[in-house]
Amino acid sequence: MNFKGLKKWEPYLGEFVYGGMDGCVTTFAVVAGAVGAGLDSAIIIILGFANLLADGFAMSVGAYLSTKTEKDNFDKYRTQATKNVEALLEHEKQEIQKIYSEKGFEGQLLNQVVEVITKDKERWVDVKMKEGLQMSRPKKSPVRIGGITYVSFILIGLIPLLIFVIDYFNPLNLNLFVTSSVLTAGGFFL
Repeated sequence: MNFKGLKKWEPYLGEFVYGGMDGCVTTFAVVAGAVGAGLDSAIIIILGFANLLADGFAMSVGAYLSTKTEKDNFDKYRTQATKNVEALLEHEKQEIQKIYSEKGFEGQLLNQVVEVITKDKERWVDVKMKEGLQMSRPKKSPVRIGGITYVSFILIGLIPLLIFVIDYFNPLNLNLFVTSSVLTAGGFFL
C-alpha cells in the first residue's frame, strides 16, 4: 500500500484526533440524552445527525478562524518588524546584538553574527520574529484544518449513532445503548 500521499496530511493529525474525539463525545451525549428520555430510534438518529452537522460545522469554522487569526497576527507583527528594521536601523541592530549576546556570543564573533544577520533584510526580520518576538509563521492551512476537523468530527462522531442507523434499517435484537457505548469507547482507541 502506498502511504506517500498521506504524508502531506500528517501535520494535521492533531486536528483529526481533536475533531474526531469531540464528534464522538458530543454525539454520544446526544444519544445518551435521547435514550434517557425514551425517544424512538428515528428521533435519536435525527438528533444525532443534527448534532454531527451543526456541531461539526461550528468546530470546523472555529478551527479555521483560529488558524487564520494566528496567520493574520503573525503577518501584522512581521509587517511592523519590517518597518522597524527600515526606520530604526541602529536600534534594531542593537536588539539583534542583545539577543545573540544573551546566547553567549561576544567580541568579534558577536559582531560577525550581527553583521551577517543584518546584511539581509529578510533574514534580519526572520531573526527578529523568531528570536526577538518568539513567533513563527504558522505552516498549516486554515482551510485544511477546518476541513480535517469537520471530516473527522463526522467520521468518528458517527460511531455512537451507527448502531441506531443499522437497527433502523435492519432491526437488531440488542441493547442499542449498551452497544453504542461499547462502540463509542472503542472509538477512543482508533
